[in-house]
Amino acid sequence: MIRKSLLAFFATAIMATPVLASSGSSSKPLAGTYPIILSHGLFGWGENTGGIISIVNYWGGTDDYLRSQGATVYAPAKTAANSNEVRAGELKAAILTYAAATNYSGKFHILGHSQGGLDSRYMVSNLGLSSRVATLTTLNTPHYGSPIADIIKTVLPGWIQPFVASIVETLVKVVYGGTNQQNALAALSSLTKEGLSSFNSYTPNRSGVKYYSYGSYITLPDLIQHPLMGILHPACAAGGLFQGQGATNDGLVPLSSQKWGTWKGGPSYGILTTGVDHLQVSNTLRSGSFWYDVEGFYMNMASNMKANQ
Repeated sequence: MIRKSLLAFFATAIMATPVLASSGSSSKPLAGTYPIILSHGLFGWGENTGGIISIVNYWGGTDDYLRSQGATVYAPAKTAANSNEVRAGELKAAILTYAAATNYSGKFHILGHSQGGLDSRYMVSNLGLSSRVATLTTLNTPHYGSPIADIIKTVLPGWIQPFVASIVETLVKVVYGGTNQQNALAALSSLTKEGLSSFNSYTPNRSGVKYYSYGSYITLPDLIQHPLMGILHPACAAGGLFQGQGATNDGLVPLSSQKWGTWKGGPSYGILTTGVDHLQVSNTLRSGSFWYDVEGFYMNMASNMKANQ
């Protein structure tokens, strides 16, 4: 009798014990999210970029972090320096090749940093991919232009611009490898206030695609936290004021220029952090990890994508 009672007790206990989820993606917060495409900015690089630059990760490991949370992430390479339109064509080709290789016929989420947001917008609006995109999220993208681009174009005389561009293009080929044709002048023109005014006129938002934007800015251009963007910040502030975009900026892009679609704000950080600059927000070269919660910020953006697919 005692024996039967013990067996009944253990059987009941086993049945009452909750079954833990397997180690599969179902237990992860981003499981079930449409594949996320990361679109890099000017002078950026992707998973299939060659050359010296491939030693480091453009996204500073945030792509791997999102994968660890259950997301499928693809970060393709495009030409480092070229127009929004050329890079958009390359992005489309990369996405379709990836979809074919993985036998995926569904929709994607796109996250574009800096110029990567512009080429993504053009691809969705003008290259017939709107039916394959659920959300398009831009991060510190100069939707209305970058004063730094205007300053460079104004300061450099027209006769010397091709010479400077050829030097930049040669350096890019050495660092990035590959055979893509670089066009630094086309890239520069694509990022001016005038260039973006024209671009926006023929790149409207497409129905069925949800547009979100995130951004950041420098609160104090100290050269400890912002060794490069702190130098550019005053010029960007002056140019932003002159162009009616305001002085608040991330070193390259005024805060007002970063807003497109539904504005979602930026990363949170402690009182000792003097803002988040243009490179830190994408964690390029892991430049943001020390100053703010990079993983929390990217989880927030990815969670918004999942909630709106």
